[in-house]
Amino acid sequence: MTTPAYIDIHALQTLPYSNVNRDDLGAPKNLVFGGVERTRVSSQSWKRVIRKEVEKQLGADEETVRTRRVVVGVAEHLAEQGWSREEAEAAGIQVALSAGNGISLKQEQNEREEQVLTTNVLLLLPEAGIAELANLAAEHHEAILAEQQRKKKPREKTQPVLPGKDIAKILGRRSATINLFGRMLAELPGANVDGAVQMAHAFTTHATRVEYDFFAAVDDVEEKLNLPGSGHINTAMFSAGTFYRYANLDLAGLVANLNGDTTLAVTLISAFLDAFIRTLPSGKKNATAPSTAPELVHIGVRDDRPVSLASAFEAPLYSEQGHLQDSAERMDSHAAAIYRLLGAEHTLWSGHTASDNVAEPEHLGLAQPSFDDLVAAAVAACQEDHQ
Repeated sequence: MTTPAYIDIHALQTLPYSNVNRDDLGAPKNLVFGGVERTRVSSQSWKRVIRKEVEKQLGADEETVRTRRVVVGVAEHLAEQGWSREEAEAAGIQVALSAGNGISLKQEQNEREEQVLTTNVLLLLPEAGIAELANLAAEHHEAILAEQQRKKKPREKTQPVLPGKDIAKILGRRSATINLFGRMLAELPGANVDGAVQMAHAFTTHATRVEYDFFAAVDDVEEKLNLPGSGHINTAMFSAGTFYRYANLDLAGLVANLNGDTTLAVTLISAFLDAFIRTLPSGKKNATAPSTAPELVHIGVRDDRPVSLASAFEAPLYSEQGHLQDSAERMDSHAAAIYRLLGAEHTLWSGHTASDNVAEPEHLGLAQPSFDDLVAAAVAACQEDHQ
């Protein structure tokens, strides 16, 4: 009997004139691959919306928060409990200082131009953890006030007074999606989690170029006064293309992260595959509405190692009739070649769902009528031992 070890998911998705993930200059992210420039969507960008969708499917109890404003969050909770603003902020500072030497604080200006204290690292924890930290601080109210009084002496530094192990335990707590995607937090020993998901940057199967959109906004008051000119002018950048998307999931790693809870593992696998198919990063969505769905999704369950089909597109496609069909044919033929090289026996199950715009693939497994059917069949295959 052979046990499933990895699940691969591949998709071809065409995005129209859009910019769902931009760089520091506002242009669509790009890369040079196969000697040509292509549009790219970062794995971090797509992974975030997938994480949010998975948490939405699982319910509010599984929501996580990624933030540097733990001090502010704790202070707000305590202020709601009747603490003064000064005492509540002191408690928030104590939470950060008591967490360990790797976490420090710095002053930053928020969107309201107020000075706020932030941690030097982004912390990822279950959303309920902020309230738990506030409750822990409330249990040590007197110690916090005593340290606050002592700190009023000249040149005295604030000393941590909260139990560091308890703070670290809360900050290191896991949620379902932390077990799925992992967490890197070198500043807090024991908080790192090796993610079960590997996710690639999506990229176009063909060359692209940035399109520049010069636009002007009308000032309605000036228009009524018959004043010439525009209230605002600027240039935005967009591109379009057919993207190859890929991710894989380490089944044994996920179960290990969940301490052997196979029931929750099955739920997470299903939610992840569904979210991978259905989500889209939100950059410039109001200006371009690029809400397309994948035209072809292929899922494979393997017993040896994950397999990306990205190299199918190392040679860029050229076409005046669109790139979707050519991309599907290239992915289909490349899959046949790669799976043969690695040994067909290592593919325990595979399947695909394709739109009518794509000719029926020959080497991407069993055809499924819908994405829901495809995900259900793949999840079932992950639970089976195979001959």
